Amino acid sequence: MRHQYATLWIWFFLLPLAFDYKATDANVSHFAQSALVIPAIAAGLALVLIAPRFRDRSRLRSIITFSLLLCVLGSVVAQFVQDNDTGNYLRVLLPFALFLLGYLVACRPWSEYRISQFEKALFVANVICLVFTFAYGMVTGGDLEDVRFRIISVTLLGLQGVLLHEFIVAKRFSFFTVAVFALSVIVELLSVTRSLLVGTILLFLVAMALSAPSLQYVWRAAARTLIAGAVLAGVAGIAALSFPTVAEHWTQRIFASEETVTGKDPTTITRLAEMRDQYDQVTASPETLLFGAGYGHYYRYSPAYLPDLAGQISEKDFYAINEWAAGHNFWVYQLFAGGLLFGIAMPLATLAALTICFFSYRYWRSVVPDAPMLPVLGRAIMLFAALPATSIGGNPLGPRFSGLVFGVALGLMIATHARLQRALPARARRARTPPRMRAVAMPDLPGRIQPGMGRADLAKTLGISHAASAAPGSSQFGALVSRAASPRNVNRQKFVR
Repeated sequence: MRHQYATLWIWFFLLPLAFDYKATDANVSHFAQSALVIPAIAAGLALVLIAPRFRDRSRLRSIITFSLLLCVLGSVVAQFVQDNDTGNYLRVLLPFALFLLGYLVACRPWSEYRISQFEKALFVANVICLVFTFAYGMVTGGDLEDVRFRIISVTLLGLQGVLLHEFIVAKRFSFFTVAVFALSVIVELLSVTRSLLVGTILLFLVAMALSAPSLQYVWRAAARTLIAGAVLAGVAGIAALSFPTVAEHWTQRIFASEETVTGKDPTTITRLAEMRDQYDQVTASPETLLFGAGYGHYYRYSPAYLPDLAGQISEKDFYAINEWAAGHNFWVYQLFAGGLLFGIAMPLATLAALTICFFSYRYWRSVVPDAPMLPVLGRAIMLFAALPATSIGGNPLGPRFSGLVFGVALGLMIATHARLQRALPARARRARTPPRMRAVAMPDLPGRIQPGMGRADLAKTLGISHAASAAPGSSQFGALVSRAASPRNVNRQKFVR
């Protein structure tokens, strides 16, 4: 069955929110931002209706779907119990709803052509968000100290994760991808945000681990990592020479604790004070511990950390802080908003899914490295790995666009893992083999492709076309790779949607 408007819906689903912006004044009209959300939701619902369905059940997919539905739909219970401000509740819940919608759209057995469209739209939208956010922040702000919070793309680490997959895992370099990566590093340096730098380093390590299925490949992966690191160091040096004040800001941020009266970093203390108050509120009664305080509930800084901020903030300003937006710590805020029943299932399930897909990818890449959809799984892992990396400095599901992108990344990761799990070999539970002996026996699993066997049934098992799987370079189809097969011919098969 063909859907002639599916391509248009994919772009309308992912592209508009790439132009989402941070308003300089909370009291200004939000009509423009609402106009960006409506097309994305409408296109997402259309894609859910036309999306193909899995015929086989997957335990991992079922657990993730249940945890996301429990988080989003269960928030109504906490809202009913706590009676938070309705406007605040809906504004905080919207990114989580977009996260769920993105997952429901992408967690389907789409054809290889549709998957390449999703990946291309994701990459283009992330690049647009990077450029637009930087330009909008520079135009609407003043000096670097004022605009550094508004020039950061909410999916910057996600874009870097996909590019690191190209550099380190896929071993592909082009002028455009290197230029985009360099631009992301420049924005990262101008923002003077330590958590982003730590997140980039973590993504480097994840990409290096994905590209080295065994210890003998570690040094080769390290060499490719050094190449990307050299680009990072070169861009950092150029930025330091071009913007001398940036180096001064970084020095102040790194040694901020030495300049305070208490000898403690003020940013770290404010984050701890925020988490402490959220924890104290949610554990204040059995009711809040079970159902949570709800999305959009007000919180402040815990008075226990006021002495640690001596000389940094006055007591009056300290107690005047009263926030309702999604907190800076993703994990604690989920407990604060949803409690034990509706809050912690989603982050724990997504972390478990990322771990399972990570180790499955490493194993399949070592035994069946030419599996057609394996690169899709690798790119989805790197994109979704940016969620925990972003959570180091803030809530990755606080902004609307990041909620949508990470939801699509999770859906692609789970759907691709489910299809590969059905077709590729599983790990065999067997006794330890003697040293220097390699086990060659694999479990007798019906319907799965075993190492060393022919690949005649692999494309059919994965639900993709034989022509696409046999075409040169088709195992690397995606946003950053040109396709040799004709989209029109590929889209005429029975399974394509």
